[in-house]
Amino acid sequence: MTDFVIVQTTYEHRDDALAAAKDLVERRLAACAQTLGPIASTYAWDGDVQQADEWLLAAKCRLADFDKCSDALLTQHPYDTPELVATPIVAGSAGYLQWLLQSTK
Repeated sequence: MTDFVIVQTTYEHRDDALAAAKDLVERRLAACAQTLGPIASTYAWDGDVQQADEWLLAAKCRLADFDKCSDALLTQHPYDTPELVATPIVAGSAGYLQWLLQSTK
């Protein structure tokens, strides 16, 4: 197991996702972040099933920095209750994991 996670959230607008990605990388809370989309999301909200196009942000972060990443994302996130989850990176190439470590110091 490694000490890294992929922190994931979604945005209604591409520019918001890109701005959040840039902020995380500039603050060295993430080594890199991808913005994917639009994606088709289906979810329960306000007692109904909703569908929307969204933009997915996936940022590679240190597990130890999850709270800082979470705080940074939640502070500026436009959603009332945004998705904010971390998936552990259980394995990776030695060079990539070393790069993640160096990029988040």
